[in-house]
Amino acid sequence: MKRHYYVSDDLDDLEIVERDLVAAGVTTPQIHVLSEDDAGVEEHHLHNVEAVLKKDVVHGTELGAVVGVVAGAAILLLAWFSGLTETYTWVPPIFLSVIVVGFCTWEGGLIGIQEPHVDFQQFQSQLHEGKHILFVDVNTDQEQILRKVVANHPKLKDAGEGASTPGWIIGAQQKWAKFVQAAP
Repeated sequence: MKRHYYVSDDLDDLEIVERDLVAAGVTTPQIHVLSEDDAGVEEHHLHNVEAVLKKDVVHGTELGAVVGVVAGAAILLLAWFSGLTETYTWVPPIFLSVIVVGFCTWEGGLIGIQEPHVDFQQFQSQLHEGKHILFVDVNTDQEQILRKVVANHPKLKDAGEGASTPGWIIGAQQKWAKFVQAAP
């Protein structure tokens, strides 16, 4: 799958674009609108990007965990080479390593929550100008559908391509939506 980004300043047009894409066979979990105007996006019934996904929490947490594992391993190696484990036991260095891994992971998440998501950093100036970013995850069979719909909407400006959400996640979201509709 591939993600296509488009910039627009008209939520009414984006609502029509999303409706056209869904009518042509692109599912709602494949379509997202990134905007600073969350109320406007909600009012137009567009599929908004979740607030936590607008921030770099996941990426920051992953980086923090890597730093924590390296620091924890360094603590264990230092304890082993210094002979501390022969004098006392392995319990204090292991306990300290676990604490350091947890702290670094937590701190990485806190740092990440202050930053825009890595994939969306390139659009920050446009978002601050009041524009909206439409991104659509499509497989190769849907590329032609996307091109045809976008061609009918001249207000959309192509903003590039990127890596998409894995197909299995989109499939799970589609199954969940069907379950929610069928559930009492």
